[in-house]
Amino acid sequence: MSFLAAGAEGGAATPAWAMLAYLVAGIFFILALRGLSSPATSRTGNRFGMAGMAIAVITTLVTHSIANIAEIGIAIFIGAIIGVTMARRIAMTSMPELVAGFHSLVGLAAVLVGWAAYLNPGAFGLLTDGGAIGPVSKIEMGLGIAIGAITFSGSVIAFLKLSGKMSGSPIMLPGRHIINLGTLAAILVLTAMFAHTPGADANLPFIVALTIAAFIIGFLLIIPIGGADMPVVVSMLNSYSGWAAAAMGFTLGNSAMIITGALVGSSGAILSYIMCKAMNRSFISVIAGGFGADSSGGGNGEVREQRPYKQGSAADAAFMLEQAEKVIVIPGYGMAVAQAQHALREMTDVLEEKGVEVKFAIHPVAGRMPGHMNVLLAEANVSYDKVFELEDINSEFAQADVAFIIGANDVVNPAAKTDKSSPIYGMPVFDVDKAKQVFFIKRSMGGVGYAGVDNDVFYMDQTMMLLSDAKKMVEEIVKAMD
Repeated sequence: MSFLAAGAEGGAATPAWAMLAYLVAGIFFILALRGLSSPATSRTGNRFGMAGMAIAVITTLVTHSIANIAEIGIAIFIGAIIGVTMARRIAMTSMPELVAGFHSLVGLAAVLVGWAAYLNPGAFGLLTDGGAIGPVSKIEMGLGIAIGAITFSGSVIAFLKLSGKMSGSPIMLPGRHIINLGTLAAILVLTAMFAHTPGADANLPFIVALTIAAFIIGFLLIIPIGGADMPVVVSMLNSYSGWAAAAMGFTLGNSAMIITGALVGSSGAILSYIMCKAMNRSFISVIAGGFGADSSGGGNGEVREQRPYKQGSAADAAFMLEQAEKVIVIPGYGMAVAQAQHALREMTDVLEEKGVEVKFAIHPVAGRMPGHMNVLLAEANVSYDKVFELEDINSEFAQADVAFIIGANDVVNPAAKTDKSSPIYGMPVFDVDKAKQVFFIKRSMGGVGYAGVDNDVFYMDQTMMLLSDAKKMVEEIVKAMD
């Protein structure tokens, strides 16, 4: 397919300089992804991404004349004000739902662009010599609208679950698999009928039905997915948003959109695969849903056996931490909820002043989105060289004097290694049971994590439960050490 410039050119070939500018923008986007692969280079990666987007937007504005430049400028200004305001006001603990919200806007944009191209194909250079939209363009348009609608409605549900406005528990609809497969099949059939039905009046019902069905399947796909799978859902929706943009790029003949969408879509898909591997779950099983209870605890609603455990105080923990030579901290979503990352950094500084080695262990699915814990620790100015992934630090627990667990649960549950009946069986977890001493901070013994299963770490001989708000407990530990 030749890349056509939309707008006043109405089908004329894109200027060579514009293609070169889009290529440069694509290179910047690749450099951005490379930079974002490490916390140490993430700032540089963001700058590359911003530069690439600036080049792509300016090039598109110069070569296209769909709307008045003043109108576009006003829209950009309003969007920039909203974006800057949100970026300054949003709490780091709310980043997962913010990301889901952004994904919904990308999906909605794809739907609106697709409909704009359908209603005014001449302005987008989509008309053939016969004065109608070609079948290939219709397929691209239909797929772009469908993927965008799925991204929008699915991201709305993810936002509601992540923000606590909807229960994080899986919502199981009877016959959901048959309904989902039937709806997806209907979307494909409607796309084919839309592509091969001539005449705007004749194919209008198909594109309307296609859009509605795509919005519905987005809701249906995410509703049955529980809180434990939210990191995968966020990366999956990120991938969807990229493919929606790429599909619209083909529709509009815009190579920058194709390049950008393909990069986002493929990187999101790879990240989803990494997340699934970290949870020992297949992508299909995540889409099927049903894993992960609400964070309020209770699991599957069964009465848990009351088992003896040791409860300690901040003073107990402070004394043991000061005597340690090596401490490994495992943060989880509980740290994010309590906003305890700054207090944790302060505790780290105090321990290091006393000669204690402190490292942080981050599980790939800790928190509510990929990299959630890394972002929080970076906000608290925890040095990057102290933060390690599971495979890089798991062997060190056997030499650790203290494993300090703050708000994590499923990622340290030994049932993943020993209990074949457990829903998390096979998921790689931290070997905290090998540490000489374990401190486990959680609000109460009632919560059992998103998977809804009890944790044997609570009851080990070397475990001391610190039942309190995470931030308050860490602050008390710091005071006790002073």
